[in-house]
Amino acid sequence: MAISFPDGFLWGTATAAHQVEGGNWNNDWWMWEHDPTSPCVEPSGDTVDHWHRYPEDIKLLADLGFNTYRFSVEGSRVEPKRNEWSPAALDHYRRVCAECLDNGIQPIVTYHHFTTPRWVTNHGGWEEPSTADLFARYAERVTGALGDLTQWACTFNEPNIVATMGYLAGVFPPGRRDSALRRAVNDILIDAHHKAVHAIRSGPGTQNIGLTLAMSDWQAVDGGESRRDRIRLNMEDVYLEAAQGDDFIGVQTYSRTRVGPDGTMGPEGDTPTTQMGYEVWPEALEATIRYATEKTGGVPVLVTENGIGTSDDEQRVDYVRRALRGVRSCLDDGIDIRGYTYWSALDNFEWALGYRPTFGLIAVDRETFVRTPKPSAAWLGQIATSNFMED
Repeated sequence: MAISFPDGFLWGTATAAHQVEGGNWNNDWWMWEHDPTSPCVEPSGDTVDHWHRYPEDIKLLADLGFNTYRFSVEGSRVEPKRNEWSPAALDHYRRVCAECLDNGIQPIVTYHHFTTPRWVTNHGGWEEPSTADLFARYAERVTGALGDLTQWACTFNEPNIVATMGYLAGVFPPGRRDSALRRAVNDILIDAHHKAVHAIRSGPGTQNIGLTLAMSDWQAVDGGESRRDRIRLNMEDVYLEAAQGDDFIGVQTYSRTRVGPDGTMGPEGDTPTTQMGYEVWPEALEATIRYATEKTGGVPVLVTENGIGTSDDEQRVDYVRRALRGVRSCLDDGIDIRGYTYWSALDNFEWALGYRPTFGLIAVDRETFVRTPKPSAAWLGQIATSNFMED
């Protein structure tokens, strides 16, 4: 049986600057991965040299059949010191956008994907309320350089992860563990998002603007409903409510989270797990699309990340097939979903876990930088080309 998708549906893959460009030494993550007290297993180094090889990568994605590419702008390159802007860096990202368009690919630009310039961190980072104004000013400058070439803009990638992992769990920079501070950082990131939306809407261009959110299928176990709802409030709900006036909400989902009365629980029984340690649960995507639609009051959804870290490419195909069944089910119920973006285009630097997890549709030899598409790349690219999936 063939499953069809709407005309104009966006099919893409994604990367983040720090995970693929290489040499982004001037941000908080480079500092963190070189801090011997951090949980990072290795530094990012040259990553996969996308900074120089983006024309090859974009052409490869186009040849595979994808019509969108989501990537991020590295703020520490654009404004390496306060009030010192880099025209060369902005020209680089403009060339990336142009390369996409020349290959029939719609660029989706993320303005902040986890990394913050060192000078902003020294200014107080996301604990400092005035950082919201600094971010809006940065968004205005980036939009001035790229806005006429793009139709989709993501202000933040997973601001809930920036706040939770950096200020509550202590495993992302700056490594804090303070629940009250995490809530304050949530407020500052939301303020920064709203101010950036205004800056981007000021032009040039007429972009669809939203934020992307890390979402889980939160499942209550043995009376864990109250605890689940408290966790989800600061993890997701505050951002979904903040997104109610946006053009879209970027849903980013990988698995479920089981919550009992005492808190989150590990994988259930013999349920398979990924290289990241969480359950193989592609049905979570359908659940989170529905939840995001409910909480935003029907803001259109763009799946901006979904995928699996695995060395088994057949498992990757099975995971995506099951996730896309859920997307189709949501479409059948009238939910406005604009597209599906697989994470990630390339095997890359997976933050604190280094290079062990392999999410990519395309393998990369990190010594030679040779790109080798996996069978899953051709499989998903065919779906992107035909707008049909054999099920």
